[in-house]
Amino acid sequence: MSPEIISILALVAMFVVATVLPINMGALAFVAAFLVGTLALGMDTDAILSGFPGDLFLTLVGITYLFAIAQNNGTVDLLVRGAVRLVGGYVAAIPWVMFGITAALTAVGALSPAAVAIIAPIALGFAAKYKINPLLMGMMVVHGAQGGGFSPISIYGATVNGIVAGTDLAASPTTLFFASLLFNLGISLILFFALGGRRLIGVHASEFEQVAVGAHEEGAERVPVSGHGSSAYQAAEPGTEPRQGGFRFDQAATIIGLIVLGVLALGFKLDVGFVAISVTVVLAILSPKAQKGAVNKVSWSTVLLLGGVLTFVGVMEEAGTIEYVGNSVAGIGAPLLVAVLLCYIGGVVSAFASSTAILGVTIPLAVPFLLAGDIGAIGMIAALAVSSTIVDVSPFSTNGALVLANAKNVDPERFYRQMLVYSGLVVAIGPLIAWAVMVLPGWL
Repeated sequence: MSPEIISILALVAMFVVATVLPINMGALAFVAAFLVGTLALGMDTDAILSGFPGDLFLTLVGITYLFAIAQNNGTVDLLVRGAVRLVGGYVAAIPWVMFGITAALTAVGALSPAAVAIIAPIALGFAAKYKINPLLMGMMVVHGAQGGGFSPISIYGATVNGIVAGTDLAASPTTLFFASLLFNLGISLILFFALGGRRLIGVHASEFEQVAVGAHEEGAERVPVSGHGSSAYQAAEPGTEPRQGGFRFDQAATIIGLIVLGVLALGFKLDVGFVAISVTVVLAILSPKAQKGAVNKVSWSTVLLLGGVLTFVGVMEEAGTIEYVGNSVAGIGAPLLVAVLLCYIGGVVSAFASSTAILGVTIPLAVPFLLAGDIGAIGMIAALAVSSTIVDVSPFSTNGALVLANAKNVDPERFYRQMLVYSGLVVAIGPLIAWAVMVLPGWL
C-alpha cells in the first residue's frame, strides 16, 4: 500500500475515533504522525516535528491567555454591559447587540465556543424576558461568533492565514475576515425577519416592565426590573445581573492592550503571537491578582488539537498525499465543480467534527488545486473557511449545544428539533451559497 493511501486511511481513522470517542484529535494526530512517519516514510523525530506549527502555538497561547485575563478582571463583563446599554430600550435591537458583542469577542481573540458560552446565557435570558424567538437569539449569537472569527488576530484567522502564508497562493487576511463577517451578517438578517424580528420593531422594554409590575400587583412572583427603559436587563435572569463598581485601572489597561494588539498586528504587521503574549505579560505585571489562574484557562485542548493535526499534515505533505489528492481532484476536469465539492466536504465533515481541525486539513488539501490557477485562491479559501464554520449552529457542535442548554421557557425536545432543522438547512445550502458568492463570480 502506498504511503499516500496509508496517510489518508490514518486521517479517516482519526476523524472516526475522535467523533465516536471523547479523545482529542490532536493527540490522535501526533500518534498518527509518529506511526506513519516512522513506519511508512522512514522519517526521524526531527523531520516529523518540523511540521509542528510553532508560530501558531504562540498565537493560540498568547491570545487565549490574554482573553482569560480580560475575563478575570471583568473587562469582558464591562464591554458587554456597555454594549447592551446601546439598545436604548428598543427590543428589536437586542439580537443585533448580541451578534455584535459575540463577533467583537471572537475578533479580538476569544475562541468561538468561549464567546458563545459567555453571551448565550445572557442573550437567551433576554429572549425569555422580552418574548424574542429563542432560536433567533441563539443563532444570532452563534453567527456573531463565526462572523468575527476570521479577523487576522483571531484563532480561526491566524490558523487559515498561517497555512496560506506557507504556500505560493495569494492571501488577503482582510478579505477573509470581511467575507465571513458579511456572510454571517446576511444570514442573520434573513433569520431576523424569518423568525419574528419584524414584530419586535417599535416594541420598547418599558412595556415588559409594566407587565411585570401588573403581575406583581396581582400576587404573582415579582420580576425585578429597573425603572429605566434601557437598563431593564439588569435583573432579567440569574447570571445576567451586571456587577456593580466603577471603571478600574486594570480594565482600562486591558482595553488599551487590546487596542495595542490590533494596531501593532494589523497596522505594523508584527507577529500576532509575540504581540499578544507581550501585552499579556504587561497586564500580568500590572495586576498580578487578575492573572491568577489565567494560564489554566488557556485553551490547551485547542492548542493540542491544532498542534497535532498540523504536524500530521506535515507528514502527509512529506508522503506526497497533499499533491496526490490535489491532482486527483483536479483530474475531475471541472474546476467550479471541484470547488463546490470541496466546500461541501468542509461543511459536512465539520458538522460532526472540530471546525478548527477541518480548517487545518481542507485548506492544505485544496492548495495544489488552487495553484493550477483556474479558481481565484482568495475567494476559494474564504468559501472553504465559511463552509467549514457556519455549520457550528448544529446542536451536535459545542456552540449549538451551548445554545440548546441555555434556552429558557421552551420545550427542550421541540427546540432541539428546530435547531436540527435549521442546521440541516445550513449544511445543505450554506456551502452552495458560499461557493456561489465567493467563487463563482471570480471577483476574489
